[in-house]
Amino acid sequence: MRITFCQGVLALAIVINLLILYYVSRLQQRMLHRHRDHVQPSSRLLPVSQKLGVTVIIREFEDFENYVPGVVKSFLKQKLEQPVMVAADTLPYPPLVLPDVPNVQLVILKPAPDQSAHVSRPEMYVKTEYVALVPDGVKVDSTRQLDRMLEEFKANQGRVQMVAAPVQSLAPLQCLNVKVSLRKWTAEYSVAPSTRVCTALKGDAVILLRTKDLFNLSTPLAKPLLTSLFIQTSLRGWTVRILDVSFSSAHQPLLSSSHNQWKAENRAKASRLQLFRDFGIKRVLLEDGKQQWFGCSKETPRCFSTVHDDTPEYLYQNRWTPPCCLQALRETAKYVINVLETSGVRYWLEGGTLLGAARHQDIIPWDYDVDLGIYLEDIPNCDLLRNVESGSIVDEKGFVWEKAIEGDFYRVQYSEHNHLHVDLWPFYPKNGLMTKDTWMDHRQDVEFPEHFLKPLLPLPFAGFTALAPNNYRSFLELKFGAGVIENPEYPNPALKKLDKEK
Repeated sequence: MRITFCQGVLALAIVINLLILYYVSRLQQRMLHRHRDHVQPSSRLLPVSQKLGVTVIIREFEDFENYVPGVVKSFLKQKLEQPVMVAADTLPYPPLVLPDVPNVQLVILKPAPDQSAHVSRPEMYVKTEYVALVPDGVKVDSTRQLDRMLEEFKANQGRVQMVAAPVQSLAPLQCLNVKVSLRKWTAEYSVAPSTRVCTALKGDAVILLRTKDLFNLSTPLAKPLLTSLFIQTSLRGWTVRILDVSFSSAHQPLLSSSHNQWKAENRAKASRLQLFRDFGIKRVLLEDGKQQWFGCSKETPRCFSTVHDDTPEYLYQNRWTPPCCLQALRETAKYVINVLETSGVRYWLEGGTLLGAARHQDIIPWDYDVDLGIYLEDIPNCDLLRNVESGSIVDEKGFVWEKAIEGDFYRVQYSEHNHLHVDLWPFYPKNGLMTKDTWMDHRQDVEFPEHFLKPLLPLPFAGFTALAPNNYRSFLELKFGAGVIENPEYPNPALKKLDKEK
């Protein structure tokens, strides 16, 4: 069959159009993939050797002065294909000038409203089995450093979950143990018996662990990084081994001016405060015996809201009274008792407060106030109690004395801001029994023979000595039932029971 000239031209035009469509389609696909590489983790398959290797993660650095680009280049100089991830809460400014290679990623952890959720998830960028947490200023001297860490990790597998290589500095890396009690809102550090294996470190180090272990933590890259890491890992029973491998520091000191040092220290304090607030840790005991408090004070509200059904909110969180609140209650109780004794007002430890003294020589660990009984006839002896009839009084120490709105009794609050308090219950004798005019819906709120108060006897309580009913065991069993001292229970077990196994 003969093909006319017109048919040939038409066929050629069709072929040319198809080729143009093909190349345009390929170009569009390339541009689309390039755009995705900028806004989401790379989906390119990595070599098997890289999958089994180590990704370097640089998390903790100051945006106003850092050596992150130099640290990255130091690793790439030893191994060009080394995966590196730099993680920051927000886009660093001044900008970080990082090598423009696919194995170096800058990950912004703060989600953005115009991006998908996975963009701010650092685990999506790590394709290796292991990660190394590297501090700013580190210099790599040999290709063998990470390899040796990995070899040591595998050799100690099953015995430790992390290995650490010290970064050479003026302060040597110290092996510590940290014991975290979320129930008591407390972290306690101590010097570890071993100089090699422990649950926490103090100082600069490169930490190597499994990728899946790091990203199974609730907040894997929270700052301060090592503080956050070891609090979480200690709760899981993990340990870290310090290796003979070490890294040098390219810059000592890391920050060049006293002003930048001041800025960095303030940021570190703020990060530490936020971390402990997020973790619900309000008291930290350091290895040198010093204490740090991150809870309430006289200038702040107490740590819990209004109590309903005798069950404070922290019991539902499987926690006990925050230690700062207990300390405020102790301080308030001691102060109030001193005022009562000085004024000649007879008092005694009442209810759950007496129970705490008998069981713990202290406030019950989950209690939220202090109760004292007083003789009604002695109230005129105390100026503060006598004068609150006309309105609340803030005394010279900042304690607030007031008549309770719930009934005919008195209340002394820790401060105007912090309403932790001591309740004073006026009793008077009637036919040999001690009674009062206001009764609460508590099983222990009953009349009792006056002979329990004659005489009153000293009893250790909350770090000082207070007066208590004589034969306090019989007094408590009259109010709470037999065996109450030996059988602790939450105030409203119908709503929340004490887990006695814990």
